[in-house]
Amino acid sequence: MNLNQYRMNWNYPTSIHVGAGRISELPQACRALGMSAPLLVTDPGLAALSMIDHALLQCRDDGLKAGLFSAIKGNPTGQNVTDGVAAFKAGGHDGVIAFGGGSALDAGKAIAMMVGQSRPLWDFEDIGDNCNRVDVAGMAPVVAVPTTAGTGSEVGRAAVITDEVEHIKRIIFHPRMLPALVILDPQLSIGLPAKVTAATGMDALSHSLEAYCSPLFHPMAEGVALEGMRLVQQYLPRAVTKGADVEARLQMLVASSMGATAFQRGLGAMHALAHPLGALYDAHHGLLNAVLMPYVLQANRTSIEPQMERLARYLNLAKPGFIGVLDWVLHLRNEVGIPHSLAQIGIDDSRIEQVGQMAAADPSAGTNPIAFSAAEYSLLFEKALRGEL
Repeated sequence: MNLNQYRMNWNYPTSIHVGAGRISELPQACRALGMSAPLLVTDPGLAALSMIDHALLQCRDDGLKAGLFSAIKGNPTGQNVTDGVAAFKAGGHDGVIAFGGGSALDAGKAIAMMVGQSRPLWDFEDIGDNCNRVDVAGMAPVVAVPTTAGTGSEVGRAAVITDEVEHIKRIIFHPRMLPALVILDPQLSIGLPAKVTAATGMDALSHSLEAYCSPLFHPMAEGVALEGMRLVQQYLPRAVTKGADVEARLQMLVASSMGATAFQRGLGAMHALAHPLGALYDAHHGLLNAVLMPYVLQANRTSIEPQMERLARYLNLAKPGFIGVLDWVLHLRNEVGIPHSLAQIGIDDSRIEQVGQMAAADPSAGTNPIAFSAAEYSLLFEKALRGEL
């Protein structure tokens, strides 16, 4: 027995306030973290909605000097982070409210980290011990308020930021990037369109599914992943078809946070491919994972049969084992309106070799159950592109 395989460092989530209407506690949350002048970081779409005006008004009525920064792309860039840091300093802010979907949460966390750093952003990419370069004392506190149930970035210790020069997504990591306080309020996601609900919900599933299949030793993450997938099974169709279903919205927010908690165990080929495809084609991350899911399962089949047996039993699927899980995934995708192939969402075959090379080099590839080569990733990409399962 090789006992070294059981030597791991485990880190689990943060303070999470769950429940309908708890956004009313935002000013108190900021004050609990020592903020008197928070910068609310969100995306342009949300910035135009009344929920952001209301959140800012709440903070200001409580005496907080709250500001707003919303110049963020759907796949946030290094320039977005730089601009956010400039807004933070210009406004004399002392903390960040990361408010929105994955793009706002990732950008907000990256801005909060970078406000006190002397090195450039890419020096903190999740490679080797780069995180030791971070001046922790210079990091600002973060309150995270997710409005979509997908990325789980509110309980993550990293931010995915696009390097527009190199056309690649880079993962910026530090343990202290984990927001100190999270507010999960389902009422904030009530107005989310069905298509976005579906794509983000499938993203939450991809996190739990890939974490569950990871070869790393982390039984706690494995257990969290199983229950996260059961919540998606039970509540995602309801959230998509009945958008005002508060219970379904709440359970999907929980499933999202659980997925991101579980993927401390690692991710895999879905994300290894989704990251370069998102960077090269500016496609929605959750939708990419949703489309890629069955193709990656099929490619990993020889290494994940035992896990699929347990998962099929846990979800009480109609068919046992791998086939049962694959059939369920295909049915769920169809039920919530996910396209079957990458070609259907505007991805073309002009970069097959490049995508394969980028996927093989992506950090997520390191915990895929099978170590695919660049050529194997290219082949997997081709199959998903053409819908050849």
